[in-house]
Amino acid sequence: MGEDIRRKGKMEKAMEFVEKLKKVQEKAEAALKKTQEEIKGYTNRNRKETEEWKKEDKVMLSTKDLVFKERLVCKLVEKYVGLYRIKEVVLLNAVKLRLPSSMRIHPVVNVSQVVWYKEQVKKQRKKEGKLIEVEEVEE
Repeated sequence: MGEDIRRKGKMEKAMEFVEKLKKVQEKAEAALKKTQEEIKGYTNRNRKETEEWKKEDKVMLSTKDLVFKERLVCKLVEKYVGLYRIKEVVLLNAVKLRLPSSMRIHPVVNVSQVVWYKEQVKKQRKKEGKLIEVEEVEE
């Protein structure tokens, strides 16, 4: 006939508990979104847009992973060699170069190994290095 007083009291406490859990969950979601945005900012700050490579673009090849038999001292080797043209764009991150037969490397290289060739500006003086003669010393 009548409602049980104890039952109604339990429902109110349960409803309060559910409301409290929803508030905690909303706060946790807000904190997670804030943290995700911060991490995204840290991760993307050093990223660059991918460059659009085209056929016949002029590039220079990095000497970082190349081995030169005639040059023994690494710090005296140029950072980039040659002026090569792109023969074909294989993937977004790989290009095929037109290399001379004397270079015994695979023509498909990662785009991290090539840089755009920049033409010399008009009226820019090109300083030629002087030849240094070294006398051989007998021991």
